[in-house]
Amino acid sequence: MTLIYILAGVLVLLITVASILRTLVVPRGLYSLLVHRLWSFLRTTLRRLAVLLGDGYRAHDRAQTWLAPLMLVGMLGTWLIGMLCAYTLLLHGTSGLDWGASFREAGSSLFTLGFASSDRLRLSALDFLAAASGPLTIALLIGYLPTLYGSYNRREVEVTLLESRAGEPAWGPELLARQWLVDTETALPQLYRDWERLAADIGEGHSNYPMLLSFRSPRHNRSWLIALLAVLDAAAIQLAISPSSAPPEARLVLRAGFTALRDIAQTVHIDFDADPEPDAPILLEFKEFDAAVAMIVASGYVQEREVADAWPHFRGWRVNYESIVYELARRLDAVPALWSGPRDFPFTPIPPSRPADRRPRSTAV
Repeated sequence: MTLIYILAGVLVLLITVASILRTLVVPRGLYSLLVHRLWSFLRTTLRRLAVLLGDGYRAHDRAQTWLAPLMLVGMLGTWLIGMLCAYTLLLHGTSGLDWGASFREAGSSLFTLGFASSDRLRLSALDFLAAASGPLTIALLIGYLPTLYGSYNRREVEVTLLESRAGEPAWGPELLARQWLVDTETALPQLYRDWERLAADIGEGHSNYPMLLSFRSPRHNRSWLIALLAVLDAAAIQLAISPSSAPPEARLVLRAGFTALRDIAQTVHIDFDADPEPDAPILLEFKEFDAAVAMIVASGYVQEREVADAWPHFRGWRVNYESIVYELARRLDAVPALWSGPRDFPFTPIPPSRPADRRPRSTAV
């Protein structure tokens, strides 16, 4: 039995340390089953709490706001409890202490650097290892926070800037319509360049540090995922209905966008087709696309292709990212914007808000 306790302790310690290294140290977004189980448990608990708070998206948004901070506290607690169990098993198997004494010895070494230990006169190497494990884990998590919040801030600045261009929640057709309504269509190439760089930043940051996926935007109708979807849809619509006048930056932002989404999908284990056929079916329907193009053209946009001819080209772009966005939006309980797929709660798609026209009326002098 002594050997079994030692082997069990080593196994628990290895699992815990591997989870810490995968989450906090190795910058490659390695999958941690321990952290994933914690995320699933907390998300399910918060979703059930949201039902008590009310029905619909607002209740879920209020509840899921707590997911990120609870994840940070929960990860630390899970890792420390895992190490406590591991060192208890190891001390019981190697020192001959009973279970109560082994637990006290492991806890005092892990949490108080061994100062509270009084069950043995001489400390072993396990006591020193346990004494180093607790502070080191806490230090790694503290060092992890600036990276998270730095990436979060860069993300949210661009999402906030998009509000005046695409409304809240953001929607691709609205982004195009507004530019022609207020004569700012020449700013679109720069917007696409900015979001090409942001998409690369999001892909790198969120795939290496998946915890960022749990951080929601400050306002309930904002979401980095919905904003990225709006920019990608706007670029795809331009390329589909006006291929000769669409800026070349539209192609670049589309490529950067679905590449970033695929990097994230691989990290969180979302299945996707890496090389989809351009004529593969998508969930968005033609009638929705037709209505959106009519709205854009009514704002002054000049189309070069008929809607029926443009649809296959738009579908050929959207097939690269639609399934990933829909699954991420479902998992993250993102704001249910137009063209953003289903959710796990009852909802009605929320159209973007558009400010009233406050231009003064011309009057005779």
